[in-house]
Amino acid sequence: MLIFFPPSLVEPWIESYYVFNPAEMQRIAKQAIHQAKATEKTLASSSNVTLVDLIVGNTVDLLQQRYPEHVTRHSDWVLNNAGGAMGSMLILHCSLTEYVIIFGTAVGTEGHTGRFFADDFFTILYGEQWAFPPGSLHREAYAPGDQHILPRGHAKQYRMADSCWALEYARGNIVSMLPFGFLDTLASTLNFFTLYHNLRLSIKLMIKEILIGKI
Repeated sequence: MLIFFPPSLVEPWIESYYVFNPAEMQRIAKQAIHQAKATEKTLASSSNVTLVDLIVGNTVDLLQQRYPEHVTRHSDWVLNNAGGAMGSMLILHCSLTEYVIIFGTAVGTEGHTGRFFADDFFTILYGEQWAFPPGSLHREAYAPGDQHILPRGHAKQYRMADSCWALEYARGNIVSMLPFGFLDTLASTLNFFTLYHNLRLSIKLMIKEILIGKI
């Protein structure tokens, strides 16, 4: 039951279970963007494949190559409502101490980041994200390749003014983050179909990781 305590109390123990790291997430994101821009120039103008398609596809491929045991090749896009914001996400890894997803929107959204017992690293793949913490009179702007870091215990308002996609990595007490991702269903959308698939995918991946010795 240690997972329900603040990570500061158990960090020395759970740190050994971390597979991913923020610097590698940013490196992979930048490589995916660079490769996509190079590929885009060779595509025929009649192709239906866009730059954002290439970037997201490259990101998933690079993650699977780098972490073949821990990044799933079988996942589905699901809608997500959390903190007043709505987007779509692709769950690539979910364990008790880490998660990796692609998250974003094609039409824009804004809301509350949440305040967690976990650190969150949000690396922009396409578009731009704005954010600001309480007390600031100016917005922060994050462009492709930038990594927006939200330390545990902190919260901000954020906005994706238009199409924006990111590689999101969180480490710490992941279980404590789950209610934030699901409560909008009960309080607002009543989209229980989506809630079911979010839970199904998350729990399935958590069990898979536990079975190979990772919490």
